[in-house]
Amino acid sequence: MSEQNRLGVFKTYKLYVGGKFPRSESGRVYEVTDSKGQWLANAPQSSRKDARDAVVAARKAFGGWSGATAYNRGQVLYRVAEMLEGRKEQFVREVAASEGLSKSKAAAVVDAAIDRWVWYAGWTDKIGQISGGANPVAGPFFNLSTPEPTGVVAVLAPQKSSLLGLVSVIAPVIATGNTAVVIASADAPLPALSLGEVLATSDVPGGVVNILSGATAELAAPLAGHQDVNAIDLTGAGAELAKELEIAAADNLKRVLRPLPAEADGSDASADWLAAPGTHRLTAFLETKTVWHPTGALGASGSSY
Repeated sequence: MSEQNRLGVFKTYKLYVGGKFPRSESGRVYEVTDSKGQWLANAPQSSRKDARDAVVAARKAFGGWSGATAYNRGQVLYRVAEMLEGRKEQFVREVAASEGLSKSKAAAVVDAAIDRWVWYAGWTDKIGQISGGANPVAGPFFNLSTPEPTGVVAVLAPQKSSLLGLVSVIAPVIATGNTAVVIASADAPLPALSLGEVLATSDVPGGVVNILSGATAELAAPLAGHQDVNAIDLTGAGAELAKELEIAAADNLKRVLRPLPAEADGSDASADWLAAPGTHRLTAFLETKTVWHPTGALGASGSSY
């Protein structure tokens, strides 16, 4: 068959929940358009049931992921970068269409997203050194503080930065041993849904990252009030929605991460997210466990140890 007579094969975008690719429980889809209003694809319109299913998957995966060594988590994140590198051309096309960027600018964004995975991969076994350690106490005790993951984190991805911003909010959550339920950019969800395919073909266990697409407010409300969600990242929420979600999150004392001014969803995506991320997102969803242990009797000869 000649190229002129060949019918194109349109990509079917699906959710990524529990390591699988379900359609929305509601069966709904919505049209995704580019910056000029031209149709790109139909994305699944996630329902509240999809959000609850994603929380169940994230909780199920939490024990194994948080129990893995930090070194192993670093290897897994680096593998994600490898797989994303191999599909760079696809993501350049999707980012260019989603964000209205030229091919060269989209390529720079994708390169930065790959580098961001590598950057956080390097931090997995080092963050404990800056957020924990031995505490000086006056007494015959060892006093040690160590960071531990918070649990299931609901993440509202940036609305403008469909890939780099997305990676910048997901990677630190899972690097520190948490699991994530991610609400992709409502207007530009395609790179996020494709990222699910990268995660599935990497070594990330199913359920560690769950990606939903649809109306941010509709999905965020049940997650903010969910009793089995331990924390929420409000980066992709506007000021009014963020206030409502904070109130809902207080019901079970969730940790709440408010976006920095440079990360607000109405800002220029590339200029803000290309900046060095720092460590504040790594420490945002960590709990500190402090352990006291007696050193034994101290005499003139010193410790009994």
